[in-house]
Amino acid sequence: MDIRSVLVIGSGPIKVAEAAEFDYSGIQALKAYREEGIKTILVNPNVATVQTTNVFADKVYFAPIKVQFLESIIESERPDAVACSFGGQTALSACVNLNDLGVFRRYGIRVLGTPIEGIRSALSRELFKRLMESRGLPVLKSITVHGIDEALSGARSIGYPVLARVSFNLGGAGAFVARSDEELISRMHKALAQSEIKEVLIEKYIGGWKEIEFEVMRDSHGESVAVVCMENVDPMGIHTGDSVVVAPCLTLTNDEYQRARLISIKVAESIGLVGECNVQVAINNNGPEMYVVETNPRMSRSSALASKASGYPLAYIAAKLTLGYRLSELLNRVTGKTITAFEPSLDYIVVKIPRWESDRFNVDESLGPEMMSIGEVMGIGRTLEEAWQKAVRMLDIGEPGLVGGHIYNETPVDIAVKVVKERKPYWFLYAARLLKEGYSVDEISQWTGVDKFFINAIKNVVDTYELLKGGGELPADEVYALGFSEDQLRGIGASLRQGVVKVVKQIDTLAGEWPAATNYLYLTNAGETDDDTGPGVDALVIGAGVFRIGVSVEFDWSVVNTVLGLREMGYRVGVVNYNPETVSTDWDFADKLFFDELTPETLRWIVNKENPKFVVLWAGGQIGQRLYSKAHLWIGDSRILGTSPGSIDLAEDRVKFSKLLDRLNVAQPPWAYASSMGELIDLVERWLDYPVIVRPSYVLGGTYMGVARNRGELTRFVDKATRISPEHPVLVSKFLKGGVEAETDGVSDGKGTILVPIEHVEPPGVHSGDSTMVLVPNGSTYRLSEGKVNEMAKVTHLIAAELSVKGPLNVQFIVADKVYVIEANVRASRSMPLSSKATGLNLAKTALKAALHGLGFDGVRVVRPREWWVKSAQFSWTRIRGAYPRLGPVMYSTGEVASSGATLEEALLKSWLSTVPSRIPEVSALVYTYDEDHVKNIEEVKGMLSSRLRVIDDGDEARNMLKQGKIDILITGGSTEDKDYLTRRLAADTSTPMLLDSTLGVELAKALRWYWNGGVLNVKPWEGEFTNGDQP
Repeated sequence: MDIRSVLVIGSGPIKVAEAAEFDYSGIQALKAYREEGIKTILVNPNVATVQTTNVFADKVYFAPIKVQFLESIIESERPDAVACSFGGQTALSACVNLNDLGVFRRYGIRVLGTPIEGIRSALSRELFKRLMESRGLPVLKSITVHGIDEALSGARSIGYPVLARVSFNLGGAGAFVARSDEELISRMHKALAQSEIKEVLIEKYIGGWKEIEFEVMRDSHGESVAVVCMENVDPMGIHTGDSVVVAPCLTLTNDEYQRARLISIKVAESIGLVGECNVQVAINNNGPEMYVVETNPRMSRSSALASKASGYPLAYIAAKLTLGYRLSELLNRVTGKTITAFEPSLDYIVVKIPRWESDRFNVDESLGPEMMSIGEVMGIGRTLEEAWQKAVRMLDIGEPGLVGGHIYNETPVDIAVKVVKERKPYWFLYAARLLKEGYSVDEISQWTGVDKFFINAIKNVVDTYELLKGGGELPADEVYALGFSEDQLRGIGASLRQGVVKVVKQIDTLAGEWPAATNYLYLTNAGETDDDTGPGVDALVIGAGVFRIGVSVEFDWSVVNTVLGLREMGYRVGVVNYNPETVSTDWDFADKLFFDELTPETLRWIVNKENPKFVVLWAGGQIGQRLYSKAHLWIGDSRILGTSPGSIDLAEDRVKFSKLLDRLNVAQPPWAYASSMGELIDLVERWLDYPVIVRPSYVLGGTYMGVARNRGELTRFVDKATRISPEHPVLVSKFLKGGVEAETDGVSDGKGTILVPIEHVEPPGVHSGDSTMVLVPNGSTYRLSEGKVNEMAKVTHLIAAELSVKGPLNVQFIVADKVYVIEANVRASRSMPLSSKATGLNLAKTALKAALHGLGFDGVRVVRPREWWVKSAQFSWTRIRGAYPRLGPVMYSTGEVASSGATLEEALLKSWLSTVPSRIPEVSALVYTYDEDHVKNIEEVKGMLSSRLRVIDDGDEARNMLKQGKIDILITGGSTEDKDYLTRRLAADTSTPMLLDSTLGVELAKALRWYWNGGVLNVKPWEGEFTNGDQP
């Protein structure tokens, strides 16, 4: 195949159902194509991703994934081919649109892999149904509709309950179960709004059936393999992304397995698949019915999980297949022994559990066909119980396993019954509580539709725990094989004759029956001897763990770049992480990958086995910070690379840090803390006065932060903050309403400091992760004068010197009459990838230089980009059912994008257009506020937009227009849930672009006016990182 250059389209910002797994699959594709000597051109505005580091693609464009920008890039680059399958639904939809507009034909571009018509037939529910029927493959009775009247007619003919499923869609957005006309009518507007082609399938609902997934590989010559079977513990009716998933499949008969496998392969053949697809099959628990649910004709969310679960590099092989290779010609690079036509055999069990953020959004929604989870974890063990208990600990929600935590010990029984019956997040933890109280396996299985096999596994753990708790005895190896941690057993005083012994095992895809050279490892309590994994590593890098609000792909960027930097220095490097979505858990980035828990217990075993020269805790965000206090006791301070644990504690503990700032005579908002709630209330009301902001220690993403405007809110926020960080005091400081929020991203060796200044568009009180960030080029200013920026730099260097920082740091400010310090983070920051890519200075690698060799200068250096850069936050309000869209000190965004330009207006508009569902408004704008603090800005926005758009105020007319999709943009300010919940919720449900801050509204209105007056949105490739000799 004569392909010299290929355009790879990314997935854009991280959002619910389209997350870091596409960073992983995109990088695999880039590597596969580069090995063939093919020039790669990547389009992805997600500045936080690893794939947009210029070591992976020959050219990178931080541009919106929209037709006008993609065509401009195609015209400039003239690629021979395009790869559509590695950027999720975003990339597939973009390719279909480009094809339909004739762009591929006009420029002579070949679509690699599955043809466009095959993609279309898989994405359209109607076309897919017809195709399956024509091939004799079983599908459920259904009717395709394009409006509410059709939907009602179809549902009545099929018979309630029905499931509404949306075409050209990802993660079940807009999907719902209707049991009556009323339920159908109330939800149909959202379903139609989520479909690019306004097409919805009304299907017979079979909630409670088993749901099985196969990952199928197929080459252009018709060879196919079903790589791995994954079983959803949760039955049909729960989105696979929100289900507990096990691999391999555990409850199927051989007949069921073989039939589902054959059906999956035939589905792949039907759409003309070339590469990889995920096929979902529904199986009647009582047999023998079996139906095709759907297929994703691309690398899917499950593909990353399946790759890590099986040790089969799906995305890498899929990219090779798009170039014409046969499965029988390619080697599995993980094992180095087997060809890719070989279906892996597993001698272990994996359990995937989603991570939800319901508390953060103040919602209490049941799980259903629309995905809501933010991240996921994958536990590996030799027993189902071990893998499941490990996965619970990996969630980082304070639970020590299936048993023994707050939920197990303290949840009222009636609440546990409600959670299990209504299928709320983490239902299995509440099921353990009920089993403890004597509820039967049969009852829980009947309530949930979950196979008794899985409920029995939970019961096995419960029974063992209660036996030990009551003073009973069991062989130690039996107990530890069920995945109990030392902390779990220590908490009940369990008496075992020996402690846990963890051994290292390889993921080799061969069930240990054939020699394989693999560096993909896990620890288990249920083994006897370590596998031979070669010499120990020199350095161990701790990953970021589960993704959640506040911890996402930007920390994986830091981990991967830290690993790359160490390997460039000649070190053998090991990584510890358990997130199947990530690049850092890929097989070939480190010398050894330990896919396991990030707990002191597990880390201690790995350090003892590997004996590294040093351990890096700073790269993975807050989870590494929390390990400092315990890890340094047995690792030794000298082997923890970078800033000392004592200095970390000074920065993370809010009270200690505020005392430090007072001692340094550095300005900060007035603050207080107290040993009792009564004393704190007295201090606030006598000295600080409301509003105040509550800040817990050792947290990320603004967890349980809040602005308290009265005594009741203060009590509520402090109570939550104490629960999330009970070992550290809660700080309460005066909330400063005015001024500009800003920060510095930097690196220091304690003597010299390099930093990048960043300004926020939104005012203080909006979490930095949700803010629009501006990086100002050399010779320009935005809101802060050069003098104020220099003062920020001086204070940052002072703090770095006082804490003897050796590595990364981030300091946040409010700049008003003075430069006030809010907080300092002595670790990799969320904005580090943005700062690195905007300036061309890789701060992750520079941090290594600072820690290992020093920066080689004294004082402070300020680094700025060559042009304007703007970062915009990506929110997933549409997915978080029932949540009120708002901004505040708690972070709500799921991802981010960035773009650059010659002017602020150009950079801001391209960055904002890179978020979903943003688009240039053409007809109407809903602009309003109920908050006095935002009135002035909102009036300014109305004035600027009214010359071009019809500007509407909130009310019945606006809400009706939202339902009909006739509002192009909503701009508001403040948090006034009692007045406009319905309006904002309708905007979210109908995918209407929303701006929730009036200051950003003013800036965007200026940018739109600039664009309407002839401003040009240029598209050009990123300049890349500087070489060491060129760094500022």
